[in-house]
Amino acid sequence: MNQTNTANKNTFWPRLVKKTKKITKWTVAILIIVLVFFIYFKFFYTYSEGYRAGILQKFSSKGMIFKTYEGEMILSSVTSSRDVALASEKFLFTLTNKDLVRQFDTIQGEMVIVHYTQKKGSLFWRGDSQYLVDSVKLK
Repeated sequence: MNQTNTANKNTFWPRLVKKTKKITKWTVAILIIVLVFFIYFKFFYTYSEGYRAGILQKFSSKGMIFKTYEGEMILSSVTSSRDVALASEKFLFTLTNKDLVRQFDTIQGEMVIVHYTQKKGSLFWRGDSQYLVDSVKLK
């Protein structure tokens, strides 16, 4: 009996260690896959895409290390007879196309239409906003 108990003890721990390593490897692999999907859907997947029209109120370069171009538009929903916005909402965005910087600098205060894509999260090197503007035209 002593030999069988000793044989069982000698094979039990190596099997347990092997099984634990296998479970740990699978758990780590699944966590990495879940993390990759989370990062993709949070920061790179396009949640929505469309156009916004309004008055370009502010446009500036921001950032300590990574400089990004941030803008602010006033989206007027109700106007008076004098073309003054009565009820308005702000639309904060980040400019992705660096070729448009000069154009945005010169059209502040103008009525514009911008094309944007919305992500569910923002990355520090991509700007503060979830809304990324890639084109503009005067209205």
